[in-house]
Amino acid sequence: MTDIIKTISLYLLNEQCYDNYFVKFDFFDVDCFRSLLSKCLGLAIIAGSVLVKVPQILKILQNRSGEGISVASVLVEICAITAHISYSYVKGFPFSAWGDGSFMAVQTAVIAALVFYYGGSPTKAGVFLLGYVGVLYVLMGGLTPLHVLWSMQACNVPVIFIGKMIQAVTNYKNKSTGQLSAATCFDIGMITRI
Repeated sequence: MTDIIKTISLYLLNEQCYDNYFVKFDFFDVDCFRSLLSKCLGLAIIAGSVLVKVPQILKILQNRSGEGISVASVLVEICAITAHISYSYVKGFPFSAWGDGSFMAVQTAVIAALVFYYGGSPTKAGVFLLGYVGVLYVLMGGLTPLHVLWSMQACNVPVIFIGKMIQAVTNYKNKSTGQLSAATCFDIGMITRI
């Protein structure tokens, strides 16, 4: 039983902090507390990101329509998310630092594919998904220089802002939010992580 607890604890703590907490019973080590808090918050953000765009995906599926969703906005958003996860992955950052982006990328790619599909172009949906997997391979497979990934990552805040403004203009022109979900209209999670 002790081995199981240690194995689980070492996902959140390093060996020194495990010893401080469970061997020496020193619960007031500030550095260990900060590290534990940081990892727990990172994992909580990842858990929350697993479902953040699901309401919009369900709304698109239920209505069989991507009406009101700006493809340009979705593509700009997926570029920003991809830059973040690619740079973080290549730099070797822990999954807790960028894992939420990976779930957001999958959900955003699904939204883009559904918009293409219900927009009357199943071929575009398939090509988009294959192309996106190819882009991920190029960015995360060691084919892209680190300085390029860094530059992409550095531009994330303005890119996300532009993407949101494109969607806002689309909403204004349509005088409707169409198939946008209220939960995803105000997704500032990407901006706060950067």
